[in-house]
Parts: sequence; C-alpha cells; structure tokens
Amino acid sequence: MPKSSPYSIDLTQSEKTKLEAMAQKYTAPYFSVIRAKIVLLAAKGLSNDKIGARLDLPRQIVSKWRKRFFEKRLAGLSDKSRPGRPARFSPQNRGGS
Repeated sequence: MPKSSPYSIDLTQSEKTKLEAMAQKYTAPYFSVIRAKIVLLAAKGLSNDKIGARLDLPRQIVSKWRKRFFEKRLAGLSDKSRPGRPARFSPQNRGGS
C-alpha cells in the first residue's frame, strides 16, 4: 500500500482561485499548468501515485511540486535560478539564418 504524503495541502480561497486560473490558461507554459494541476489535485486529497497516473507524470515529480508548494506556497511553483554563466545572446538572436 502506498504511503500517504506528509505534505497535506490546504488552500486558501485566493490560492485556489489563482491555481484554477493557471490550470485553465491555454497560453501559459505547460510546466505552469501541470504544477497548478498537481497542487489542486493534492488539495482534493489524492495521493501522489493517483495524481501521477491522472496527469501521466512520475510520482517523484508530483512529490517534488507538492513539497515545494507546502513549503513556499505559490512562490514555490516558480523555477529556481540555475547556476552557470548568463546567456550571451537573447532568445530572439539565437535562431540562425
């Protein structure tokens, strides 16, 4: 039997409204939509395994975003900055031709 997550998600009405808007936004990046859906399903009490099956994601990914939201709320759903040298060219100039 899968163990339940120690990170229980209880949303405020404001958080729920923002997450629902993110999850339904067709122009939003895919990762933002998926993260919002993970948190919404977690708030409904679904296990990481069930959320993963429903969204076709590995359980570890679901667990990661559930924990990040639990610890940092909505701010935890954004990407962390990555180490490394900054890009020398803007995305518009990388195209070639």
